[in-house]
Amino acid sequence: MRNPLSDKVTAIRPSGIRKFFDIVQEMDDAISLGVGEPDFDTPWHIRDEGIYSLEKGRTYYTSNAGLKELREEICRYMDRTQGLSYDPLHEVFVSVGGSEAIDLALRAMVNPGDEVLIPQPSYVSYEPCAILADAKPVIIELKGENDFRLKPEEILEKCTDRTKILVMPFPNNPTGAVMEPEDLEAVARVIREKDLYVISDEIYGELTYRGKHVSIASLPGMRERTIVIGGFSKAYAMTGWRLGYAVGPELILKQMIKIHQFAIMCAPTTSQYAGIEALRNGDDDVAMMREEYDRRRRLLLHEFQEMGLPCFEPFGAFYAFPSIRDTGMSSEEFATRLLKEERLAVVPGTAFGDCGEGYIRISYAYSMEDLKRALERLRRFLKKI
Repeated sequence: MRNPLSDKVTAIRPSGIRKFFDIVQEMDDAISLGVGEPDFDTPWHIRDEGIYSLEKGRTYYTSNAGLKELREEICRYMDRTQGLSYDPLHEVFVSVGGSEAIDLALRAMVNPGDEVLIPQPSYVSYEPCAILADAKPVIIELKGENDFRLKPEEILEKCTDRTKILVMPFPNNPTGAVMEPEDLEAVARVIREKDLYVISDEIYGELTYRGKHVSIASLPGMRERTIVIGGFSKAYAMTGWRLGYAVGPELILKQMIKIHQFAIMCAPTTSQYAGIEALRNGDDDVAMMREEYDRRRRLLLHEFQEMGLPCFEPFGAFYAFPSIRDTGMSSEEFATRLLKEERLAVVPGTAFGDCGEGYIRISYAYSMEDLKRALERLRRFLKKI
């Protein structure tokens, strides 16, 4: 029989995050700090709206772009948080999580051989999605000495005549890095000079701990060349609802919706009604969860300092990215031994790109009790080695 599989697909490595998650599921008394999933329940008033939509029999398809009311709320959200005005009929669509929107944006925008700049360490889906879209991923290695921020000279160094898109993964998973307004302005100058487009993944935009998140789309000349990706999973603790969105120029959104139409049809109807409630009345919930994440963040940084574990201060998302280079172990070896010897799961930095070597990702989207237990195991492991 001939090989039934695609060479392109089989060459893509599985997610390094799920490898450790799957192992820990089979272990007794194991603690996992590996998955970026809020430990909060979805706020009750949001769940209640989803339940009410079911009770009212709202179980039909919505339009491919999503419920009009939800698209209008997304546009109001972008206006009040970023000062950006979008047309709810033509410049926003509702996706099945932010990940689908990233995939569709790349597929709608690139031709075979076009180059996509991907700063790493970063979310595991960008590079595979670029490959599946027949683009060439070009990696920009973010540096710890720059607090993992993207510098304009790093873009210029990697740009060629085939470069078309820059992925902006900020606030960053796994490092927690953010881009300050002056950083964004310097990057935006290069983007305009080189005539690039931007896919700005802002799923963690509500979770920043020093000042307000600024979207690169809000800078002069950037709205018309930026697709902003957002969603509900992280800020509203709605991971399982699978609800995201994209806003941007109609020319691009129209093609993204076309692919969505053939592959997905529409995002879950129940989730869309819940999303309307989240955007209308969820600001206080987000503020409460953000304050608690900040408390956990400060605990981790204090404990890392006590252990002598170097870690730059993350100001976004809910991850810390400490360096384990002083141990002499690779990230994979460190994470494997920590899981085997102390039953504590973290993610090797290399899961987010080769330049993540020498680091591990620790999520603080877990209860304070679990974090304290996990830190005690980490402390014991470091003393032992």
